[in-house]
Amino acid sequence: MARKRRTGTVLKDANEKSVVVGVSWSQRDRIYKKARRKLTKFVVHDEQNSATVGDRVLIEEARPLSRTKRWRLVEILEKVDIAEVQPSDIDTEAVLAGTQQSEASEESGN
Repeated sequence: MARKRRTGTVLKDANEKSVVVGVSWSQRDRIYKKARRKLTKFVVHDEQNSATVGDRVLIEEARPLSRTKRWRLVEILEKVDIAEVQPSDIDTEAVLAGTQQSEASEESGN
């Protein structure tokens, strides 16, 4: 029997050799017949630790590797670059000055 394959987005990559992948799908409401978006989370084995948050990945069913891991990473379909900005890198005085200026311009406009 063929193994199931799913395409999803990496939601969490904090653990070693594991990532959490979210696969979204739609379900029809029984009464109102409107489609609702659902998200299923899978814990996936990532041997090379290559996937990062936001990447589109292809996963495949596998034998149980731990209590929750039953999927493995096949390939990364789309790599996403995320800007790594630390809170200490942001100049809080400049941010506050920018908000004060925008508030002053809103008040003068009214």
